[in-house]
Amino acid sequence: MHDPTALFRFAEHDLFIPMVVLEELDRNKKGMSEVARNARQASRFLDNILAGREKSEIDGGLPIPSFASAEEGTTASGKLFFQTRSMIGHLPEHLPGNTPDHSILASALALQEKMPDHQVILVSKDINLRIKAALVGVPSEDYSNDKVLDDVNLLYSGTEELPADFWESHSKDMDSWQESGHTYYRVSGPDIGHWYPNQCLYMEGEQAFEAIVRRKEADHAIIELAEDYRTAKRAVWGIRARNREQNFALNMLLDPEIDFVTLLGSAGTGKTLLTLAAGLAQVLDKNLYKEIIMTRVTVPVGEDIGFLPGTEEEKMTPWMGALMDNLEVLTQTEGGDWGR
Repeated sequence: MHDPTALFRFAEHDLFIPMVVLEELDRNKKGMSEVARNARQASRFLDNILAGREKSEIDGGLPIPSFASAEEGTTASGKLFFQTRSMIGHLPEHLPGNTPDHSILASALALQEKMPDHQVILVSKDINLRIKAALVGVPSEDYSNDKVLDDVNLLYSGTEELPADFWESHSKDMDSWQESGHTYYRVSGPDIGHWYPNQCLYMEGEQAFEAIVRRKEADHAIIELAEDYRTAKRAVWGIRARNREQNFALNMLLDPEIDFVTLLGSAGTGKTLLTLAAGLAQVLDKNLYKEIIMTRVTVPVGEDIGFLPGTEEEKMTPWMGALMDNLEVLTQTEGGDWGR
């Protein structure tokens, strides 16, 4: 009920579905909630797999269709088994009652006794069920196929530090030229194989260097020397970059050849301020665009503020506070309520 496509996500592993799980799907199928929709979709998947199958085929395990998991580059080659007869697992006396959780644990224990040569693992999003499984000796795991990375350090940063010997190992057949006030290099060597277009490259130390990958070919790459927006002379709508990351961000935001820019960082690192400054500069100074559209997802961080009265603009005002605060910083010399 968390992910209706879960049965397609276990690659070569066999799956066993206890009868109580089917009963839980049936019990939760009614309504318009996400759980109800997922329960109905999971039941439809199971119905499609069972369609036209004989009892003997079901007892022997049904092949899991691979097309449903092809989007992730793997195929589901395991078999799907259902509980078709009574299974008695000996639960400890301190787990009384005929609850769905205890029925699932009993099925897992019965499978362990029936197939001692196989590793039986209980997969569940229910933390308490996993705790109970550990207490009765059943290995368990969280279902993590759809888990989102919550450590920003594990996500793609868009930057890469070049080794100290980069120029020595990549200087062969290197070309450099200037075009429209920009400096470009054509480099080839071992490091360009894992570069991406618009990736930001840098070197620290005496040979400090910041560049952006503009084009990548089979045997070489074209990189452009990044503009330096740290000085007051190169300030963007009065805003200067405070560090390397902000400088790279402004290079991306001010490049009309890049249609979509994503900025990742913790609160207070200047993502909104830099984006608005770049937008104002390109709309009002350079006249590249006609307007700026600002919006945000209405997902509360704390307690939900509930339904709001008024027009669409009035309803969005509490959610746009951070954007308006940054806009006031950038337009404080304009006077009046310009930009509102």
